[in-house]
Amino acid sequence: MLANKRHLFDIPEDVAYFNCAYMSPLSKQTTAAGIEGLCRKSTPWQMTSEDFFTESAYLKKLFAKLVNTKSDNIAIIPSASYGLAIAARNITLSRGQKILVLEDQFPSNIYCWQKLAADSGAVIEVVDTPADRDWTRAVLDRIDDTVGLAALANNHWADGGFIDLVQIGSALRAVGAKLVLDVTQSLGALPLDIQAVQPDFLIVAAYKWLLSPYSIGMMYVAPHQQDGEPIEYNWLNRAGSENFAGLVNYQADYQPGATRFDMGQRANFALLPAAISALEQILDWDPANIYETLGQINKRIAEQASAIGLTSPPEEFRAKHFLGLESPGGFPADLLDSLAAQKIFVSIRGNSLRITPHLYNTQQDCDRLLNALENLLGANK
Repeated sequence: MLANKRHLFDIPEDVAYFNCAYMSPLSKQTTAAGIEGLCRKSTPWQMTSEDFFTESAYLKKLFAKLVNTKSDNIAIIPSASYGLAIAARNITLSRGQKILVLEDQFPSNIYCWQKLAADSGAVIEVVDTPADRDWTRAVLDRIDDTVGLAALANNHWADGGFIDLVQIGSALRAVGAKLVLDVTQSLGALPLDIQAVQPDFLIVAAYKWLLSPYSIGMMYVAPHQQDGEPIEYNWLNRAGSENFAGLVNYQADYQPGATRFDMGQRANFALLPAAISALEQILDWDPANIYETLGQINKRIAEQASAIGLTSPPEEFRAKHFLGLESPGGFPADLLDSLAAQKIFVSIRGNSLRITPHLYNTQQDCDRLLNALENLLGANK
């Protein structure tokens, strides 16, 4: 297990923040990197044309290392929905083919597929929440030669139910189906190997488990998808864009690899340094270590929560970094406000009280959370 890292974050001692799945705090180091980057624009005469390329290339290198691929396969995007729109634009389905999604899946990973289904005649097929909470088996049981695409995550965003993407990726390839992943609620805390999963597209917004600023994300594009169509046509992605004096010599060709899918103004001088700082820290800690450490925190919370009548998906079927607690009678409407009044922060998504700690959470935080839940829920029995 990793040692506690609270000293690296600007979190007051009286705040118990269990809401990384909503939005992570920035570390002090990442905040400083972002401020320094922002201040660079106060002296633009010191910025060179090379600055439009070097940081973005380094960020791609770090992200590629995180997911075990080449940096040429990475694009920089502003949001998960942006990357998912690119994926939907570049996948062709036939009338009657199925698009597998999870019940109560995050809407950004639904709307683009509804549009693709409407345009192509494909059919959205929802995998219902399994009674035993084994999402992997539930998805595998729905894969056959009528499936053209599965749009999934590594864990369910509401209750943390785990989805084995290695098994599912293999099953989809066997029937010639595509795999698109939104791993915003896992990557950075739950290890993922592109070589093992082999998705067609993998998308992540970086402001949650990648501990990065809002409005930046990354996307993996498989090599066989890299001659596709972007959703915007910006100058920086075109061949020869390093030569600022020659930009009026318009180019039909793109920069190599997944760069054609980069967002406009990818060279964001405040966001990129901050995201770089965050990824360097995550790689130093190692997602495998983060995952096991958060798993121990959530295991203790789940065990103690059961004593006050709260349940969670079986340990073997939930992602370790993510805990969804449920109450037989549901939760009081004012529960989150009551917890926030005590400076304890969690979320409710669907039927789940979502507990998503990180390395800054202490045993004192856990004790405060459990004591507050016992007092508040006991008062409502």
